[in-house]
Amino acid sequence: MTHRLWPGGPYFNEEKGIQRIGADAVLLAHFAGVPPGKRKKRRAADLGCGSGIISVLLAWNDPELHIDAVELHKRAAELAAENAESAGLSDRITVIGGDLRRCGEFLKSGAYDFTVSNPPYYTRGSGKRHADAQLAAARDDEFCTLEDLCKAACYLTRWGGSFFLVHKPERLADVIRALSVNGFEPKRIRFVHHKQASPPNLMLMESRRGGKPPLVIEAPLVLTNEDGADSDEVRMIYKLTDDRTAPATPLFRGYP
Repeated sequence: MTHRLWPGGPYFNEEKGIQRIGADAVLLAHFAGVPPGKRKKRRAADLGCGSGIISVLLAWNDPELHIDAVELHKRAAELAAENAESAGLSDRITVIGGDLRRCGEFLKSGAYDFTVSNPPYYTRGSGKRHADAQLAAARDDEFCTLEDLCKAACYLTRWGGSFFLVHKPERLADVIRALSVNGFEPKRIRFVHHKQASPPNLMLMESRRGGKPPLVIEAPLVLTNEDGADSDEVRMIYKLTDDRTAPATPLFRGYP
């Protein structure tokens, strides 16, 4: 199956058994992006890249960004390389089939201006496990705990560099604890709400290696209006037309 997020944007190939495009990946790529005018030559590492959604979106929006994308599962890594190539970005996205817990064997310490990850949200045994082994691995931490991830990010991120991740709000304390142990200081958090009155379902966080307080809590990101229509900010993130009569787009398929 081929999916396109907006007219003129990159195509993504999807396969059964491999984590599909979700709002969390799209929102994280936007959150981690550098505003126009502030770009400079940079290197990034995408840890547990899956089918390469975040890497492709980051590189698509930043023509000077080079990304090393690490993925443990062979077919997901192959699909990530295919998606980079179909987007014309294979010269700036290198997909590495490997275990991020052993990243010191194939990546250089402190070589990246920032790292990014959409990790498994749940601890093993905390909920019903998906019947598909590969999808289960993408959703719980059997192969990569939060501590494993933060340790890898610390090894790869240069001093003063950033680590961006998306996670569940109920694990905020766990996330901050794992970051702190590995030398990261949370610098900004943005909570994501399905509707204005609903509790947050996701959180986007930037932390800094060797950083210092304060922590900024940004205005919430609300996905839909009360009538269920996409919010103006979401339409901007997805580069949708301003024509309100346009057909509805399934933006939140896979919304956690």
